[in-house]
Amino acid sequence: MYRPLIPFALFLFVYYAFMGTLTTYAPLYFAAHGVSALDVGVLMSLVQVMRIVGPTLWGWVADHASRRVLVLRMTAMGALAAFTGIAFGSTFAHFFIAMVCLNLFTSAQGPLTEALMLAEMRGDTSRYGRVRLWGSLGFIAAVMAAGVALDRLGVDALPWLCGGVLLLVLVQSLRIREAPPVHGAHAAAPPLLAVLRKPAVIAFFVQAALMVGAHTSLYSFYSLYLERAGYGKALTGAMWSLGVLAEVVFFYFQAGVLRRIGVRGAMMASFGVAVLRFAMIGAGSGWLAVLVLAQLLHAMSFAAHHCASITAMQRWFGGALQARGQALFMSIAYGIGGTCGGLFMSWCWEQLGPGAVYGAAMGLSVLAAGAAALFWKWEKES
Repeated sequence: MYRPLIPFALFLFVYYAFMGTLTTYAPLYFAAHGVSALDVGVLMSLVQVMRIVGPTLWGWVADHASRRVLVLRMTAMGALAAFTGIAFGSTFAHFFIAMVCLNLFTSAQGPLTEALMLAEMRGDTSRYGRVRLWGSLGFIAAVMAAGVALDRLGVDALPWLCGGVLLLVLVQSLRIREAPPVHGAHAAAPPLLAVLRKPAVIAFFVQAALMVGAHTSLYSFYSLYLERAGYGKALTGAMWSLGVLAEVVFFYFQAGVLRRIGVRGAMMASFGVAVLRFAMIGAGSGWLAVLVLAQLLHAMSFAAHHCASITAMQRWFGGALQARGQALFMSIAYGIGGTCGGLFMSWCWEQLGPGAVYGAAMGLSVLAAGAAALFWKWEKES
């Protein structure tokens, strides 16, 4: 790996290790401390809700101060301090405040790191996938290791595990350096609102939010869907790991794939694969082989779409707008798209049944494809 990118790979590894451990096991910790199932859902929804606010706030601060590394380190320290509210909390109100503060900081760290990494790459995103895959590996490793540790030590050990990983996040943030500016980098950035008013940019963010919304059928309900179909927890964990491994494979070969079929081809193919994948899940709950194949398609429905989106948005959100561009992508796609998608999928689950969730995901994928087609049309004309 290109040596200056190693600190970014290690940061993503520990950052996603923390996020994987928190999102997977925090519900068990909250429940063990007397929080009701409904209130656990509220607490975990804050992970998505704060993605609407946190990335944009910190991205604006980072770009205006031109001190992205400093802001990244500040959020790492803030996250570690906020996490003590979970470690020593005992009531829903206490946990709620702690989760708001914690996710206000952690929601910004992914976009800030990717902005710094893309600045280091100086517009060449061919190495992006091979750095980003370390985040996926960190997620898998942490979820598996934490599961073993909590089985042996009990769920009350979770704050120590998460706190230790957050400390590593802080340590690794100290190893990241700001890339030296390129010639002309001090030129004034175009007004952000002027960029956001462009029809192509609007269509880009709409397709991203719709695609993430479609994938909330997995993030929010896939484990429960498998349980309702009669599959055990061990198999459920294996299916999640299989999907993440599939995205790792795509990230590794990202440069070759995008070179062969192009950014537009990869993005548009991801929508078709997503429709097929959700159809397989919704109709194939009784056939394990079908579900396994559907998880392998995560390489295209998620990883290909993510890489294509990150590459495409560099036209408008490079240089002085880099941090705000990455922040907006996180806020709109994962914050607004993830939150609204989760609410929509919850309604489908309750009112229409589990299978309808994946029918709705197919519909959102089709709408995302339509928005993406407009994006590429208007982008070509602009």
